[in-house]
Amino acid sequence: MVPEWLNVLLRSAGLFAATLLLVRLIGKRLTGRLTFFNLVTGIVIGVIAAAISLNLVGNLVHGLIALAVWTIAPALIFILSIKYKAVRDIVQGKETILINHGKVLEDKLMEARYTPEDLLSQLRRKEVFNFADVEFAVLEPTGDLSVLLKKDKQPLTPKTAGLDVGMESVPQTVIMDGIIMDEPLTAMGLNRNWLHTELEKVGVAPENTFIAQVDSTGQLYLDLFDDAVRVPKPKTKELLYSTLKKCQADCELYALGTKNAAAKQMYGNSAGVLTGVIDELESLLQK
Repeated sequence: MVPEWLNVLLRSAGLFAATLLLVRLIGKRLTGRLTFFNLVTGIVIGVIAAAISLNLVGNLVHGLIALAVWTIAPALIFILSIKYKAVRDIVQGKETILINHGKVLEDKLMEARYTPEDLLSQLRRKEVFNFADVEFAVLEPTGDLSVLLKKDKQPLTPKTAGLDVGMESVPQTVIMDGIIMDEPLTAMGLNRNWLHTELEKVGVAPENTFIAQVDSTGQLYLDLFDDAVRVPKPKTKELLYSTLKKCQADCELYALGTKNAAAKQMYGNSAGVLTGVIDELESLLQK
């Protein structure tokens, strides 16, 4: 006779593995921002799995059938919702416009079961404290409120200021827990020799580094195991900008100082090329 505690243990372990597999069929959507349907599905799956584990379901096969239905059916519905908008609207619901062109739509608030206090609270979560600043607000099926501020209330961006900014890629982690990671280094076009050279400049050993990242401009950022040790701020961009400016000034100086026409033209052309390079890279190197 198997002890009851061992029976519960074996059932729970088996159901844990089975539920994990079945939930994977549903996909990541269930663990993302939950709609009401996602929430109900997750709760029911958990309740059925718990009931079977504790032997609260008289027939194990019936319990497993119920678990399979509540896992496979949502997966099929998600597939249908991807293909058909009508299914999406039924399962996930539709977004509701609560503010349009700065005007609060009272009938839409009623439809969404929103009070004015609910709306103002959601706006404050978006750091909007005056509803008159809002051009457009929509309540998403997940319950989130998406807000578009009026043009004159939107934060200033480089685009609205007419500034050109350089493209940036995702920083790569090249040291984790004191271990050098070769693959991210290679992805950045770098190697261990470069990394050791940069670490030597600030007097840090790899084994003393908790995390090290390299950004798109080649600057190395460090966090050490010993938080009491302060690491100098990377100066790669500043040094490069200073070097380019010095080269430009030197070329202009040589062009003015020489009496040779060919040399004067060469230095003048070089200064012009460097001026163009500096203008193009200034937004990237000076930020």
